[in-house]
Amino acid sequence: MEKRKIRRKRTMTHFIDAADKIIKEEGINKITIRKVADKAGYNSATIYNYFENLDHLILFAAMRYIKDYSLALPEYLKDAKNALDKFFKVWECFCHFSFKDPEIYYAIFFANLDKDLKEYIIDYYKLFPEELGVQLKENQLEETQLKSISTMLLRHNIYERGMATINECVKEGFIRAEDSETLNEMGTLLYEGILLQLINGKINYDEAVENTMKYIKIVIESLLIK
Repeated sequence: MEKRKIRRKRTMTHFIDAADKIIKEEGINKITIRKVADKAGYNSATIYNYFENLDHLILFAAMRYIKDYSLALPEYLKDAKNALDKFFKVWECFCHFSFKDPEIYYAIFFANLDKDLKEYIIDYYKLFPEELGVQLKENQLEETQLKSISTMLLRHNIYERGMATINECVKEGFIRAEDSETLNEMGTLLYEGILLQLINGKINYDEAVENTMKYIKIVIESLLIK
């Protein structure tokens, strides 16, 4: 069984490495099953023994690019004084890293996947626990991972990701419970729209960060309990 896991990891790494090279050379949107297979030296059909589809492969290749974000978030949050402060710091961190690699983050948080994103991320770190900077035993993986990677990252889509911090704002009396979903939906739509503007070259990184934080503050201030 151990040898089988080692072979599986080695083969999947070949495919992920090939996809990563294509990302660096041509961009994430240029990845195809055939290109990955050719670069890895395998038959195209072999990829489907290890990945459900192209989106699954792209997600695993993209995961390498969000390690810095997942490790940086605790540093952003360490001086947060309350839930509202944490809410803004989470957004600052997310904007800083996601707008540097907009196509990568779009591929992860807006991907059309069969299962919850959380399940894929857990699968990824079962395969590559070294990406967390620690050595993990399989039966300890999920608990350790949930502590090591932000709740924000593990949520199955960006909508639920946002609710994690908003619910804390509700508990501490900053936002009414009935306004929580409105705030989250507006934040999600705002972020996706600005992310697409950045991808399409209509705005630059600095404008994306500035506009997102400005509009997020306007939205939440309109819903704060006075």
